[in-house]
Amino acid sequence: MSDILLRMENITKEFPGVKALENVNFEVKKGEIHALIGENGAGKSTLMKVLSGIHPHGSYSGNIVYEDNVCEFKDVNDSEDKGIIIVHQELALIPELSIAENIFLGNERGSKGVVNWRETIKETRELMERVGLVKNPQDLIKDIGVGHQQLVEIAKALSKRVKLLILDEPTAALNEEESENLLNLLLEFKKQGMTSIMISHKLKELFKVSDSITVIRDGQTISSYNLHEDDVNEELIIRDMVGRSLSNMYPDRPKFEGDEIKFEVKDWNVHSPQNADWKVIDNASFNVKKGEIVGIAGLMGAGRTELAMSIFGQSYGKNISGKAFIDGQAVNLKDVDKAIKNGIAYVSEDRKEYGLILMYSVRRNLMLADLSRISKRGIINSRIETREAEKLRESMNIKTPSIEQETMNLSGGNQQKVVLGKWMFTEPEILILDEPTRGIDVGAKSEIYKIINELAEMGKSIIMISSELPELLGMCDRIYTLCEGHITGEHLKENTNQEKLMVDMTHVEA
Repeated sequence: MSDILLRMENITKEFPGVKALENVNFEVKKGEIHALIGENGAGKSTLMKVLSGIHPHGSYSGNIVYEDNVCEFKDVNDSEDKGIIIVHQELALIPELSIAENIFLGNERGSKGVVNWRETIKETRELMERVGLVKNPQDLIKDIGVGHQQLVEIAKALSKRVKLLILDEPTAALNEEESENLLNLLLEFKKQGMTSIMISHKLKELFKVSDSITVIRDGQTISSYNLHEDDVNEELIIRDMVGRSLSNMYPDRPKFEGDEIKFEVKDWNVHSPQNADWKVIDNASFNVKKGEIVGIAGLMGAGRTELAMSIFGQSYGKNISGKAFIDGQAVNLKDVDKAIKNGIAYVSEDRKEYGLILMYSVRRNLMLADLSRISKRGIINSRIETREAEKLRESMNIKTPSIEQETMNLSGGNQQKVVLGKWMFTEPEILILDEPTRGIDVGAKSEIYKIINELAEMGKSIIMISSELPELLGMCDRIYTLCEGHITGEHLKENTNQEKLMVDMTHVEA
């Protein structure tokens, strides 16, 4: 028997108006960790959906050879029966069910139609421990963060008899400690003989754990490397991914010299909507100047997103207190409409849940945040809407065959550009960007960094939340650190580093 577990031969897959894959060849050896990388829209996720039966046999051309047998998967159940389990970048959990219920949904522990809850909870705890998830198995999915939800998805995959584990951007929503835990888990699984395919844009992670790398660009196989034998570095991989060299990931930005405070928050307090006694944000104060990019750094659970959402029209939290000032004047931010009218925009970390209506067209999504500009007496002027959407499509470099394309059919990077474009249509003065490059490839990241810098040069005040400290250090003029809901430090870019930030991210003064 061959040491090749999987061969995908000449895979071609088309959607209306788009050839997503064209004669792609992909080979994975038994017991290895194989990285599959490329820009957003390159075809990585589509290829894995072909492999897992989401795109069934007959909807594509080419062959899947698994364990030396040609496979014709009609659906996901067919591929799972062979031990092929995929964890998607888009979470597929039911918010109103518990962690335990989600992990074993469709794979319940029990007999004769009766769930054995003792066994279910016991196995859930074991799986949670394996993925480093410190929660109660009976916590509802809606009450835990997106990073914790990703860990639930991975635990759910581990609950099945998996031979080939496919992880699509598994660490995109995780902090450094959780990412490290997951990478170590993959290495442990490898020792146990499991084979993994990992899709990620975090090249340092891939070089750390992978045995092989395959690069896809524009729906075609560009290159494959054995990391133990070939002379490969990040620069080579990036050139294969984007077709050019990215010599400077973070655009040059002169030292910020402004002193005009545009937006200021004082003594801001936010209580949990689930538990009124729990103060999620505790007496936080910060400011951002005109034309400045200010970062907020914190580990998962520190309260970064909760702070941002509570400022943006109190869209998160209860018993919110404190004051907000724009140009030195106190402002009322008690609902989203007031926040928008005061020139504040918020780009959510979860674009699918809060940023987009996926079944709507690109055109309609781009206009959603300010329909009043394209309507009269409640009737939308379609001519103006189309004109404005086309202008945004061009300025944001959104790659789509047409602005009439359903947003769900765009790549993650292009969906993120639609979200940014939607808020730029409101002509904001203050932008809160929550993980603006999460799940986006290096090429698209570079584009978004340039857009952010251009906005700052135009005088926009930008608050940037990111889990990636190099990103904050590369983009921001000042960085605030947040720990357990407290602002614990304020750092000028030129006077700090990752180690100094991490000290304040993990320490609250008594």
